[in-house]
Amino acid sequence: MSTRFPFTAVVGQQDLQLALLLNAVAPNIGGVLVRGEKGTAKSTAVRALAALLPKVEVVAGCRFSCDPASPDPTCPDGPHAGEGAEARDARMVELPVGASEDRLVGALDIERALAEGVKAFEPGLLASANRGILYVDEVNLLHDHLVDVLLDAAAMGASYVEREGVSVRHAARFLLVGTMNPEEGELRPQLLDRFGLTVEVAASREPEQRVEVVRRRLAYDDDPAAFAARWADEERAVRQRIVAARELLPKVRLGDGALKQIAATCAAFEVDGMRADIVMARTATALAAWDGRSDVLAEDVRQAALLALPHRRRRNPFDAPGLDEDKLDQTLQESAGDDDGPDPDGPGGGGGHPSPSPEEGPQGGDAGARPEAGEDGEPQPAAGGAGEQAPARAAEPFRTKALTVPGVGAGAAGRRSRARTERGRTTGAVRPRGALTKLHLAATVRAAAPHQRARGRSGPGLVLRRDDLRQAAREGREGNLVLFVVDASGSMAARQRMSAVKGAVLSLLLDAYQRRDKVGLVTFRGTAAEVALPPTSSVDAAAARLESLPTGGRTPLAAGLLKAHDVLRVERLRDPSRRALLVVVTDGRATGGPEPVALAGRAARLFGAESVASVVVDCESGPVRLGLAGRLAQELGGTAVTLDELRADAIAGLVRDVRGTTSRRAA
Repeated sequence: MSTRFPFTAVVGQQDLQLALLLNAVAPNIGGVLVRGEKGTAKSTAVRALAALLPKVEVVAGCRFSCDPASPDPTCPDGPHAGEGAEARDARMVELPVGASEDRLVGALDIERALAEGVKAFEPGLLASANRGILYVDEVNLLHDHLVDVLLDAAAMGASYVEREGVSVRHAARFLLVGTMNPEEGELRPQLLDRFGLTVEVAASREPEQRVEVVRRRLAYDDDPAAFAARWADEERAVRQRIVAARELLPKVRLGDGALKQIAATCAAFEVDGMRADIVMARTATALAAWDGRSDVLAEDVRQAALLALPHRRRRNPFDAPGLDEDKLDQTLQESAGDDDGPDPDGPGGGGGHPSPSPEEGPQGGDAGARPEAGEDGEPQPAAGGAGEQAPARAAEPFRTKALTVPGVGAGAAGRRSRARTERGRTTGAVRPRGALTKLHLAATVRAAAPHQRARGRSGPGLVLRRDDLRQAAREGREGNLVLFVVDASGSMAARQRMSAVKGAVLSLLLDAYQRRDKVGLVTFRGTAAEVALPPTSSVDAAAARLESLPTGGRTPLAAGLLKAHDVLRVERLRDPSRRALLVVVTDGRATGGPEPVALAGRAARLFGAESVASVVVDCESGPVRLGLAGRLAQELGGTAVTLDELRADAIAGLVRDVRGTTSRRAA
């Protein structure tokens, strides 16, 4: 086995190390979600933690790591009465992003279960991780249904596998650690809440600390064993401290004063539900045990809040995680009564990079830097050249109706369009390709019944053959690629109009986040078009690019459409199963170059020929309307909708109508 980088040798990630160690002391905290940019030792620290955990006593030969002192009575390998015990290192099991549900929870041999009544069970990764660490790198890229299964097992401490009435249950208690790069997309708020603690990590900007990181990494690469030996004493000390904290934990007293501070803090930051209060209580208790104390202090409550609340206070997908520490200190002091509260002067804390709350942030909580505004509230012109105007602010987002890609796809799990999926309602039965995962019992019985006499059936069970098995065909929802093509030319540059346009696109981005889509952003202005954001799962990144979008110049509509066509062509090669929805935001004008209108029409017909579902958001305003966006929609084979109609119920079947029009034309 290769020598792991020592946990205590990681530089500059004290918050991350503390969160991991607290979960090692008290696994019922609920795990850690580590958020941060690439190259910040997230995976290195998690993998190093396993070496610090005390050895685990297990029943000899048990595939589910049952505790000899209290074996699981429902263990598939049990009962374990009188069996020997052995000590082994705590395991760290990694869950690959592309794993199947059967790989995660295990699989039953359905054929043997039906024919012989035997529960032949092959354990999955949850069984291997029992009483150890389950590590999910890039957890935000994991399919939603796998995350649901994973977090349910972590909450219940058990895994259930059910196939057509045949079920197996086994213990699954583990320390759950997930890492993610927010640039690649966010987790749903419901799933964020299921992680006990979260930590924001970033590379240090201090030259001395960066030098030390490089020095230690090079020393480790040159001789891993010698480097690990240099840190052996520190590793041993931390290991002993974990054992001592575990022994002290049941004796730690969580007084009424600390509980009042916890409740007041969760109420002040308006977190949903009661899970935050419970996690904070467990974390504060673990902090006291880690410091060798039997009483929880106000400083423990403060640190627990910095670790347990940032990911729970997000009110919408575009809020940055974080906690206003001044507000936290004020709340703790007010709820402490006459007791001394925490020192309000400590700006560092332990919660990564806190952000102002929406109530107290600048400009009412608007994220990102803003151009300087004049007395009329409008940003001053940028110095970016003639004809260019400073970015306009987006209007308030609103709830939009669902835009769906018609037909039935087979893309990644999501919430937008109909698709053939592993989960969802059963629509029929098919012969399985490869391993059987979802048995269609009635269809299997119907296929086997006519052959029972010929196969010499004499007992109560069916005589099954492989050809009799039928797989359930299921229909659910998929995520799509929503590609925005936004006109940023001078004809769109009126402040009020561009603000409304950005508000509409922001609303559609919010809808894309909730429906688990990938998004991309193409803009066109002046003489060319550019890919402002390649297709990504990070809706936050798209919102940030939209916020800083400048306007001005001519309207190269054809260039924007051709650039979008290139983006979709490349994405089809990269992910053929993900269907696209094209959203063109423009007033329909085309200027610049020879025959701009004709060229734009030819570019639009490329999408119509490929039956790409498309919507044109008509941004034309004023008493006189030319109807250019409507003509563009006809060329695309789609439908035009005004900004006002984007809010209306009439948009509900918009893309279905587009597809119906396309189908009739094809016929």
